[in-house]
Amino acid sequence: MAKKILIVDDSEFMRMMLRGILEPYGYSIVGEAEDGDKAVELFNQLRPDLVTMDIIMANMSGVDSLREIKKIEKNAKVVVISAVDQRDVLLESLRLGAKDFIVKPFEEERVLSAVKKALEK
Repeated sequence: MAKKILIVDDSEFMRMMLRGILEPYGYSIVGEAEDGDKAVELFNQLRPDLVTMDIIMANMSGVDSLREIKKIEKNAKVVVISAVDQRDVLLESLRLGAKDFIVKPFEEERVLSAVKKALEK
């Protein structure tokens, strides 16, 4: 059965890119969110196997969204994907339970590797 993924990014283009990378490898994109509030709502409804999470978004940041998702499901698997390459954001994301942190722009192989590794844990 295909692993279900929720893509969270405020950029429609970035969501489309991630979908284009993941779907050919058999992953099922069950939802997309453009902000942290919607991410938490969709996570609660869809219960995906993995979430890709942007950091800088309107309404609720990716870090706050990660925090809320972990309250819903402490074992939720989240891979942070962000253009923000800040050590404090990286450390906070990992402390909250993110499985990996990918910096944009990214290589397709880096995304596939992080997703596969996160789902194996």
